[in-house]
Amino acid sequence: MSHLRSRRRLALAVPVVLSLTVSLGFLPAAASAAPQAESAPQAESGTRAADAPNLAYVVNTKVDRHTITSVKKAIAKADGSVVTTYERIGVIVVHSSNPDFAKTIRKARGVRSAGATRTTPLTAAGTKEEGAVEYLTGAQAERTEAASAKTPESEPLEADQWDIRAIGADKAARINPGSRKVTVAVIDTGVDDTHPDIAPNFSASQSANCAGGKPDTSEGAWRPYTAEDYHGTHVAGEIAAARNGVGVAGVAPGVKVSSINVTDRANGLFYPESVVCAFVFAADHGVEITNNSYYVDPWLYNCMDDPDQRAIVDAVNRAQLYAQKKGTLNIAAAGNSNHDLASDAIVDDSSPDDSTPVERTVDPHECFDVPNMLPGVVTVSSTGVDKAKSYFSTYGKGVVDVAAPGGDGRYQIPDTPSKNGRILSTLPNGAWGFLQGTSMASPHASGVAALLKSEHPSASPARLQALLKAQADETACPASYDQDGDGNQDAVCEGGKRLNGFYGHGIVNALRAVK
Repeated sequence: MSHLRSRRRLALAVPVVLSLTVSLGFLPAAASAAPQAESAPQAESGTRAADAPNLAYVVNTKVDRHTITSVKKAIAKADGSVVTTYERIGVIVVHSSNPDFAKTIRKARGVRSAGATRTTPLTAAGTKEEGAVEYLTGAQAERTEAASAKTPESEPLEADQWDIRAIGADKAARINPGSRKVTVAVIDTGVDDTHPDIAPNFSASQSANCAGGKPDTSEGAWRPYTAEDYHGTHVAGEIAAARNGVGVAGVAPGVKVSSINVTDRANGLFYPESVVCAFVFAADHGVEITNNSYYVDPWLYNCMDDPDQRAIVDAVNRAQLYAQKKGTLNIAAAGNSNHDLASDAIVDDSSPDDSTPVERTVDPHECFDVPNMLPGVVTVSSTGVDKAKSYFSTYGKGVVDVAAPGGDGRYQIPDTPSKNGRILSTLPNGAWGFLQGTSMASPHASGVAALLKSEHPSASPARLQALLKAQADETACPASYDQDGDGNQDAVCEGGKRLNGFYGHGIVNALRAVK
């Protein structure tokens, strides 16, 4: 799964199951170094539309019924088929096998932008996790449970949760574990709501499957397709695993969590139309916070001088801004490429990730990681047990808003029973395991935001974001960031203690949030 910010690999150990435990406005249009050709492959001259690949598109229009009706007629005339229409934000999801569909529809009256959302045909996006999952073994569980038992009111596996203690979430839970009136929607690979740590706090009425661009709210549609689609379940547990005497504890164990599955069943990617659907669904179903531990496929960075990529930014931005206006705070992972998002040039050799990647150099001021670089979205970098930036975490002054524990199993090893620098959380089928990545940092920030929303129920998304920054522990740039000891700086932190590229406004603090 590219979105989790790395390709998924096989699990490293046998899982511990329950039986083994004792219990933009719009962003600016500017030139970039992106290829000048359209992203979608074009048919050779003379190729009939019927023989061309069937692609998915987003068509973005003015937001009025007359214009949308007119554009739909133009779509039909251009051999397009409307999948769904989000009239309130002016986004239409379309399928077409016409190789000239995008060029044609862009000329239609009322169309602001339009483009293909993928580079390969539809078949009968990437997440931000770093490396393969490490399942908790039975022997590890026994050691951890013995250590946890020494601390009153501790969950059985909490001794391995260095991250919970690092942000004071264990102490915060005794003051305010969070309100049942607050829901965090996990826009991800699906959540196993039958997991004993998640079931007590799961909100089915605010859950759906948005793959393809239309919400499916049928029973269980929000769940992961297979046990290998574990990412969303891990994220959900980090946010709101219940303090119920089973397994682990979440940052906000008293709030509700929902699941919006946006992964393509065929390849596991997070396509734009699915993410558009997710933001709109969350907003329309009263979700207070969304967690976004992924980037929208197929482009790691969407450049505004490419018409297809520009349309992707436009469509997703419209949806997330709609969610903000409806009272939803959107929180996203920064990425696992150790890129400086405040620099002038970044080499992207992973896009498009649904076909053959082509190396390109992009300017992150003009080419955007979606959704984390969209206006109003809280961008979260990752730290390890020593509170240093995780070796993989992307960063950037003025881009990163806050930092949170996401793990670092290479350089920052905790003194815990399992000695694992990654984050322990829930996995499908009643299992637990370790993952690391900004994918894991973002839900820690989402959990703290949920605690803040519980304390300040009338806070708007903008106010909630301000509170999240204000309660963070200011953390200065390190004097040196040579983690591998080769004499070279592995990343350069810019800024002062109050605001810098590694930590933004600081590392989130759950205890300060409830005080």
